[in-house]
Amino acid sequence: MSTPDGAQAERTGLAWRRTALSSAACTALLLHSAAQRHWGFSLVPVLLAAGTSVLLAAVAARRERALRTSEPAALRPLLPAVASLAVTVTAASVVVLH
Repeated sequence: MSTPDGAQAERTGLAWRRTALSSAACTALLLHSAAQRHWGFSLVPVLLAAGTSVLLAAVAARRERALRTSEPAALRPLLPAVASLAVTVTAASVVVLH
């Protein structure tokens, strides 16, 4: 059985993974919708969503790896800020272009 600190790190890592997976699922739905709309500008949100999914997966892997150390370091504020900006830009592109 893991220690309470290990369980917290595992829950945080799983939450980041779920976020990355849900972003990938949204990307697949946007891709399907863009194909039905005969591509065009509908492809822009798809590309932004794919980039956001990759970014979230990278942040998730980095955060989970950091939490598995004996003394986890805090996440640099730049990574979550960039991820939040990517999500916001992607959402805005869906509203404007889709």
